Amino acid sequence: MHDPADTSPPPAIASHQRRRGLRQWLTAVSFASPWLVGLLALFLYPFLVSLYWSFCQYDLITPPRLIGLANYQQLGSELAAGTGIGKALWNTGYYALISVPLSIVFGVGLATLLSCEIRGQSIFRTLFYLPSVIPVVASSILWMWLLNPADGLVNSILGWLGLWQPQWFASPDEFLSLHTLSPSAWENNSAPVGSKDALILMSLWGMGNFMVIYLAAIGDIPKSLYEAARIDGAGPVRRFWNVTLPLLTPIIFFNLVMGLIQSVQAFTQIYIVSEGRGAPADSTLMLSLHLFLSAFQHLDMGYASAVAWLLFVLLGVATWFLFTTSRRWVYEGLR
Repeated sequence: MHDPADTSPPPAIASHQRRRGLRQWLTAVSFASPWLVGLLALFLYPFLVSLYWSFCQYDLITPPRLIGLANYQQLGSELAAGTGIGKALWNTGYYALISVPLSIVFGVGLATLLSCEIRGQSIFRTLFYLPSVIPVVASSILWMWLLNPADGLVNSILGWLGLWQPQWFASPDEFLSLHTLSPSAWENNSAPVGSKDALILMSLWGMGNFMVIYLAAIGDIPKSLYEAARIDGAGPVRRFWNVTLPLLTPIIFFNLVMGLIQSVQAFTQIYIVSEGRGAPADSTLMLSLHLFLSAFQHLDMGYASAVAWLLFVLLGVATWFLFTTSRRWVYEGLR
């Protein structure tokens, strides 16, 4: 007989509840199965296999052969000599450390201007956002024509104005380098602007995505704060510096992290403008392109896997550093 003091359900009911819970669990797993299969087959498996391949010699034809730390020793020697991965790391650092801060500065500035109530505001917002939705291949070909040193539109306008005409994608020069300070760099009415500077210019053209995020954040700032600052006698510059900018710092931090990752992983536009080989003179040989060429042109998948893991570690360290330092400059007063 069933004990009245026993509050547990009868065995038949308990068995029915277990079967129903199992059916619910199987239903949930079946709905999530496409994502789970994608996670296992397209992320976790390549992630772990690439770690194994980084300790192997593997040419995609013969089976992988363990060689220990030889690939990482090759990376170390190239870093010390400034060739291969060393050159790619310098190019990537130059591109990322200049393009990301500039995209933040121009993005915040444009968002601030476009937040003003003026006639045609929606038209201006659309025009500045439009470049970010143009396919990367099309925009890259467009910029190659615009920045053509011989007959490009940009140099034609500069020549008509009597200004210097950079060589853009045809030059390995770097504007922010010690070579820029030498008088010989500015001879023949030409500035030491090269391929990486042109890539940075291209990246600024498509910063509409970040601008939209800043616009949304500015719209969420309480109007009462601006009214209080205006009553206290703060002008437009003071209101921007003391109200808008501090409250935008969480969004700036988000775009800083995302922009850094995107700039390091940029590939399509770099492959197109560099003719798929880092031209001219390896000045556009970024880490992503170096990894691609090592794996699919030189068929050295073991070395390419080591490059991928080095890139993973560098991005992890950079992201950790940004999160650590964010406590000193990211304002969280309204959170």
